[in-house]
Parts: sequence; structure tokens; C-alpha cells
Amino acid sequence: MKSAILGKKVGMTTMYDSQGVAVPCTVIEAGPCPVVNIKTLEKDGYSAIQLGFGSIKINRVNKPLAGQFKKAGVEPVKHLKEFRDLSKDYEIGNQITVEEFNSGDKVKVSSNSKGRGFQGVVKRHHFGGVGMRTHGQSDRQRHPGSIGASSYPSRVFKGIRMAGRMGGKRTSIRNIEIFEIIPERNLILLKGSVPGHKNTLLEIIKL
Repeated sequence: MKSAILGKKVGMTTMYDSQGVAVPCTVIEAGPCPVVNIKTLEKDGYSAIQLGFGSIKINRVNKPLAGQFKKAGVEPVKHLKEFRDLSKDYEIGNQITVEEFNSGDKVKVSSNSKGRGFQGVVKRHHFGGVGMRTHGQSDRQRHPGSIGASSYPSRVFKGIRMAGRMGGKRTSIRNIEIFEIIPERNLILLKGSVPGHKNTLLEIIKL
């Protein structure tokens, strides 16, 4: 069954499996997520459910959203995301919790990766640098080297790997295994790491 939930990254820790092997895990506080809206094929042209996550004061919500929350009968939420092709039928006002997931399930996690700012080619593209300090090259170790062509085509090709802004993009990782579910604290423990810094909003979809 395909399910989805929103959460935030709390941090990382180490857990131990039944064999006593240390497993690095990402701790995620997920849900409860109210169903704020349901998109239908007849009315909206596509089918989806809109989930909310994170509390927010009513005076920080604009009037259109406040009216939507009031109509749905749910408390105002900070984040809204739509999910398509979920196998379970939901109704407006339903609460989605971590209990819809189980240990051993494989999930896809999507979020914004950490922004690294403007970086050179060595860090951004794993270049090896120009080389040793020879023939008078005193400051070329981390430079990109030649980027142009000869007399033809006498230009720099599009898409060539150069220095620039790194990170801060939407990233998805598939087939991450759930190590443990702690429903009383709304926590999901995933094996390994996921994109983003602490408190990053995460979209978790059961595959």
C-alpha cells in the first residue's frame, strides 16, 4: 500500500540491530498530518490529497488559507504538500500518522539539500586540480584548467562543469529502509542519511 507523510529532520543517531551491529539512522519527526484538501479529476483535472504539517498561529495565515483551514475543520498548519496516486482513500480531516508505516518498509525521501554557496570545481565536481607546483605554477592547484576550444568552434561548450552555486536543490533518495517506528513520539528512524539540514521539511512516500 502506498502511503505518504510529512516530517522534519531531527538529526542522526546510532542504533543497534538484533545482531548487535551499529546502524547509523536519521531521526525524523513525522506527522500527525491532517488531510486539508482532496483534489479530484472532475473538479481539478487530477487526483491528489493535500497534507499539512507543523503548527502555526492563525494570525500568521493569510485569509484564503485561513478560510480553507476553517472549511476543512483543521488547525492551521505551516506546510502544505500534495501527493498523488495514494492507494488509500482519505477524507478531509483525517489524520495521517507514522502508524501507517512499518519497520522494514522501503520509502522515498525528498527534500532540499544543504546549500553550499559558491564553490570551486574541486569541491563541486571533484576535479583533481591542475597538478603539482611545477614550471612556475604557484597557485593553480585547485583551478579548473583550460575550458575553451581551438580555432573551431572558438567558444566554450554549453554545460561545461565550472565553479558555481552548489546544493540547495530538491533531492530525492529511493529505497531507504525504515529501521524503527516510535508512534508515541511520532518518530521514524531511517537507515542511513537523507538530504537536508536539521528541521528540513521531508516528504516520505512508501514504495
